[in-house]
Order: sequence, then C-alpha cells, then structure tokens
Amino acid sequence: MQFIVIEDFTGCDRKEIYRRFGERGRLKPDELVVHHSWIAADMSRCFLLVEADDVTLLQRWVIEWADLVEFEIIPVATNKDMVAALASHL
Repeated sequence: MQFIVIEDFTGCDRKEIYRRFGERGRLKPDELVVHHSWIAADMSRCFLLVEADDVTLLQRWVIEWADLVEFEIIPVATNKDMVAALASHL
C-alpha cells in the first residue's frame, strides 16, 4: 500500500531535525520503501511517497521522530488502480 507522508516541522527545532537526519539517516525500517521526497521551499515540511505492506512499519518510523516532527499519513492509490477498483460500479 502507498502513502503520502507529510512531515511538518512548524514549531520544531529544524536544526536538530537536520542534525539527526545527517547523523543517523531517515531512521525508517528497511522494509518501508521511500519512492520520492520533496522539501517545501521554506523548509517547513517534507512530503514523501512511501510504500509498506504493514502499517506498523510506518508507526515504527514515526516513533523515531515523534519528539521533533508532526506526521500526517494518508493512504493513497493511483488513478489507474482506483478506476479498476470502481469499474464495476461505473
């Protein structure tokens, strides 16, 4: 399953976030696949497209950053997959 993950750095210590990332990496489980990531121009948020078969992988990742970052996790599907899933109802 794919997810859009929004990491919100508003009100957080951004220097500490980037310091931890530089020293320890993304701190995600190996099974959690990050397909793409983008940083907002003002560096206030990061947007990621990730994939995981088990939602607990996301929970394990979030707990590593919960002291510094607010997360929003949105399950998503491609347009093609959604059209196929709804085909019998159209």
